[in-house]
Amino acid sequence: MKTVAIVGVGNMGGAMAQRLLQLQWPVRVCDLDGDKVAALRALGAVACSSAQQAATGCDLLIVCVVDAAQTQDVLFGAKGAAAVMQPGQAVMLCPTISPHDAERLAQRLVERNIGAIDAPMSGGPARARDGTMSLMVACNDATFEAQRDVIEALSGKVFRISEKPGDGARTKLVNNLLAGINLAGAAEVMAMAQRMGLSLDKTLDVIEQSSGQSWIGSDRMRRAIAGDYEPRAHVSLLQKDTRLAVEAAAEAGFDGPLGTVARDAFERAARAGFSGLDDAALFKVFTQMR
Repeated sequence: MKTVAIVGVGNMGGAMAQRLLQLQWPVRVCDLDGDKVAALRALGAVACSSAQQAATGCDLLIVCVVDAAQTQDVLFGAKGAAAVMQPGQAVMLCPTISPHDAERLAQRLVERNIGAIDAPMSGGPARARDGTMSLMVACNDATFEAQRDVIEALSGKVFRISEKPGDGARTKLVNNLLAGINLAGAAEVMAMAQRMGLSLDKTLDVIEQSSGQSWIGSDRMRRAIAGDYEPRAHVSLLQKDTRLAVEAAAEAGFDGPLGTVARDAFERAARAGFSGLDDAALFKVFTQMR
């Protein structure tokens, strides 16, 4: 089996590492959080102190950090992985970043004859852990075929978007903007139901079996009703993603009204001090409105 290195083993990266370890793939891990690395080392991963150490001699480097700035640092910073990687190795870019950044980073890798895979994820840690998450893959056919076994081990839903890095990022932003719109809508109507004096549990029961249903709305509003804002997906993530999506839409000459509403709702949640909470906290924002 190939040796896979994962830099950034938070919720999603850590779950992917667990998935590969369960399948007995050789896995190297690197993260600023030593506790996360130690937990994976206990499961059989090799702990690495830097992206360079993780990438040296690996077959595939998976970058699963938060944003473009961190991705840039992992690949091309002072101890960046690209400096030690050789032709034939490949990098899979999993963060939600702008299409421009995905294209730029991929091009720098290709110039070094390193395979570049634009592969943002969807599905959450539980699905990453059991291999049923989605990957939106944009890369040339040769690189895809060379890494197909790892990609298919990680994802039961591999969407082959195109051969153009950046298109994976575009697809993810379209998806995440709709997720943000659906979540904002669910939070608004549940706050409305509360103001009307309705039972929130019964209202959500109806929505889940009727035309207003959305997966993210049901998932997050069940948590909100229970007062559970322990972060699985932080407010700050959809704050970033909806902003990036609206920016990408503007670059494409598209000005949709709902995307900006969702973006502004997550910005409002962040300003209210909810950035570190689960994005179910959008419900708290709408309940505070007059």
